[in-house]
Amino acid sequence: MPDLLIELFSEEIPARMQAKASEDLKKMVMDGLVGAGLTYASAAAFATPRRLTLTVEGLTAESPDTREERRGPKVGAPDKAVEGFCRGAGVDRAALEERETDKGLFYFAIVEQKGRPAAAIVAEVLEHAIRNFPWPKSMRWGAGSLRWVRPLQRILCILTDEAGAEVVPMEVDGIRAGNITEGHRFMGSGPFSVANFDDYEAKLKRAKVMLRPEERAETIRAEAGNLAFAAGLEVIEDAGLLAEVAGLVEWPVVLMGPIEERFLGLPAEVLQTSMKEHQKFFSAGPKACTGRAPGVHSDVPGMVDAPAVTHFITVANIETPDDGATILAGNRKVLSARLADAAFFWENDLRVARAGMGAWLEALEAVTFERRLGSQADRIARIAALAREIAPAVGADPDLAEQAARVAKADLASEMVYEFPELQGTMGRYYAAEAGLPAEVAEACEAHYAPLGPSDAVPTAPVSLAVALADKLDTLAGFWAIGEKPTGSGDPFALRRAALGVIRILLERGLRMPLAGMLSKADERTDAADLLAFFHARLKVHLRSEGIPHDVIDACLGMPGADDLTLLVRRAEALAAFLKTEDGTNLVQGFKRASNIVSQAEAADGVEYSFGADAKFAEGPEETALFAALDRAEPHIREAMAGEDFAAAMGQLASLRAPIDAFFEAVQVNAENQVLRRNRLNLLSRIRALCLGVADLSQVEG
Repeated sequence: MPDLLIELFSEEIPARMQAKASEDLKKMVMDGLVGAGLTYASAAAFATPRRLTLTVEGLTAESPDTREERRGPKVGAPDKAVEGFCRGAGVDRAALEERETDKGLFYFAIVEQKGRPAAAIVAEVLEHAIRNFPWPKSMRWGAGSLRWVRPLQRILCILTDEAGAEVVPMEVDGIRAGNITEGHRFMGSGPFSVANFDDYEAKLKRAKVMLRPEERAETIRAEAGNLAFAAGLEVIEDAGLLAEVAGLVEWPVVLMGPIEERFLGLPAEVLQTSMKEHQKFFSAGPKACTGRAPGVHSDVPGMVDAPAVTHFITVANIETPDDGATILAGNRKVLSARLADAAFFWENDLRVARAGMGAWLEALEAVTFERRLGSQADRIARIAALAREIAPAVGADPDLAEQAARVAKADLASEMVYEFPELQGTMGRYYAAEAGLPAEVAEACEAHYAPLGPSDAVPTAPVSLAVALADKLDTLAGFWAIGEKPTGSGDPFALRRAALGVIRILLERGLRMPLAGMLSKADERTDAADLLAFFHARLKVHLRSEGIPHDVIDACLGMPGADDLTLLVRRAEALAAFLKTEDGTNLVQGFKRASNIVSQAEAADGVEYSFGADAKFAEGPEETALFAALDRAEPHIREAMAGEDFAAAMGQLASLRAPIDAFFEAVQVNAENQVLRRNRLNLLSRIRALCLGVADLSQVEG
């Protein structure tokens, strides 16, 4: 069984496209080979800036012979239909058979195909993959018709078995497949032939090419860490940047240099962002230090200052005789120009911030948030009013919450955020501090955007919580009011993320805040009930990931206070725990039995059995015991529910399981004596009402 090696060698492939491209190559080729009848033992794909590689082990040498029966048109069908069937099946009309079926007499064809050698199938499949490759962007070059992300220069395609390597005969747009590749653009020694994958990878390594992206990334991470450690520094980790830089080089050479002292007064986040976005540099600085600019400090509990940045780390794609000194000097020169721009923005912004940020707030009056929802200034006014309303519920000072909301978006008009939008909020924190605003206000400028994703922490300080909730609720209520709701195919305004952010803030901070009223205050045009249903849907998704089934949540949604998500979740958690017990599952069955009997009787009799059960009509110890058990449990259940102690309430319900089971075993509800029958139906109605006062157990499945 031969092994297959494919390499598509081109000009530089953008780093962001490499991982998907290697997986696309693997999927397209392997799907094609399997579809043609070949099998294989294993396959792996790799990418460097100049090549996509696929290796397949244990490929079958040829596809199997096949025999297939195909049913054609009915006998007597028009000649054109029969001839078309013959062409599709590849048989002569004389070879057709007539067979009786349960739907009549039909033509049948026996289609037999001989197996084909793997080389022929590989050539066919690979050409199709190359010509139909799903690049996000592609180009044509020269006089050819082929499209590729960058000019395709070489195709390596060989099958290797015990007899040696065989080039798969194929040609795509004038590029003939061979067994030749080449190494590093500058440090390689020219083209060379390969015999198999191991030979290929080893020769590439000698030609200064690391084939595996994870090896390049690990080399960069380790060498950067070693350089920083030797200088008493540490690298600021950035997994996204590491993956991108690993896709920019075939032979990573890690170099570190100092940032000019005149730029060290810039905020650490500015240095880090500028170097990452413009130069793809990593940042490094002293261990366990903070990186505030002079005069800017965080004295709010829970606020973590950014690590100081004093050095840059660059990854070259070549080894040089001077150990990278020339490269470092050039990079430092370019970096200084970029950081000079950042310093210019910083100084200009500081003047506006120290003047109170009024110029920015005025500028936001001319910036449209959404044409039907007004300007950014209009939005800020709404958020400020809502933050004041929310403040008492989160333990924040209303005046500070409103003040924070009025300046939280001011940095959107700053020069620094215009250049680096990802620094919104971060720069707002700096500028609010420079404006002399309270520390809680400065923190809220950054923290109110959180959480931005499932792994992002929620705010902790009360003022930040008030502004974060107001910001998200205003967004949701506003877009709901103008009919811009998420659909199954899209959520352009990230409303699901905003709703999940509200949910996480309320639950993780244990906040009690009825949402219906706040949503109406956020935008009086909003259908609060409809938007609350959206929250409940997102809550279901969130709680399912934590192991709470959807039917348990449904059983709690119809209870009072369902717009208080913290209360709702506490009830759902208690019910979920209760239903995991034998008493819980059996009580649900007893409840459903009681409820069904009463409902059927009410429908048949045209009356409501909802009161009047009297213990004096009880017959037998089981019926008497059930009355006694209800009398004991009911006041405790009502007291526990009033105190929102759902676990205690359900514990009391559990005590009813045994007497309810015993009652159904011993007592006939629909007795001939109508007085007994009515009394027993009213007794079951009492059970139903008591259970429904804790949770809607009719929603529980099973």
